[in-house]
Amino acid sequence: MKPSKPKVLVLFSGGLDSRLVVKLLEEQADVKCIYFNLPFGSGCCNTNCALKFSLKEKIKLKIVDVTKGMLLQEYLDILRKPSHGYGTACNPCIDCHIFMLRKAKAFADKSKIEIIATGEVLGERPMSQHKKALEIIEHESGLKGRLLRPLSAKLLPATTAEQQGKIDRSRLLDIQGRSRKRQIELARKYNIEFPSPGGGCLLCEPEFAEKLKPLLKGKIKDIDIALLKLGRHFQSSSIVLGKNEQENIELEAIHKKYKQGILLVPSEPGPTAFIKSKKFEQEARKLMQEYTKHKITEISLKN
Repeated sequence: MKPSKPKVLVLFSGGLDSRLVVKLLEEQADVKCIYFNLPFGSGCCNTNCALKFSLKEKIKLKIVDVTKGMLLQEYLDILRKPSHGYGTACNPCIDCHIFMLRKAKAFADKSKIEIIATGEVLGERPMSQHKKALEIIEHESGLKGRLLRPLSAKLLPATTAEQQGKIDRSRLLDIQGRSRKRQIELARKYNIEFPSPGGGCLLCEPEFAEKLKPLLKGKIKDIDIALLKLGRHFQSSSIVLGKNEQENIELEAIHKKYKQGILLVPSEPGPTAFIKSKKFEQEARKLMQEYTKHKITEISLKN
């Protein structure tokens, strides 16, 4: 009688690396994925993209929504004061990885899954994927000996599953550095599609960080997060102007969904403005005129 395959939970971002981990491990393990829908970006793709991949590959997918409720507030607390600091902007990469892995561990423990795997590659990202950072993440997530990084496994200490022969270490890889050449070759081998490598997290963008930082000093609501992702921001995001027709439509959708604030809609082509209260109306009107070539003759208000 053949021994049963070990159960593995893959921390799935949707990017090239995590897709390869799924394909690499399903050859010798019972694989399930967990995807975190983070408020400012969840990796290289979105929830629909992750679902599409899991359906195509017939992989079970657990989605954790961090965009609302207690999980959102817990995540925002990490953003306000990350234990391991920020990267180039407002990105607490090490703390973010620890947060997700702790949640993944709780789910894995409940589901009796012994191994948790990630698409981390030694030396691929300067803040969170150098050797010391990988050690910190493994230790502080409580996954010592359980955290498998298949793409760089041969360059790292063997996990308990490898030591026990549940995972064949010889079939794992020794990728390191920022080049994606080997990963792209593997993607061709496995015949998988993948989004463009890199990016995905707005917290890494300095311009976005400047909009977010003032809001972190107070209580952030769901509508604040939705507004942060588009438009030009003034008065600590109390005034938001659409940059184009699509963003004007999105501002209207946000106003309708949350039933908060006031919407200023111009009669001529130009930016729609969302304001948090009536006291910002006059300044918003001036800004709307500044950001269009057309003379605005009338503005309608939607409360």
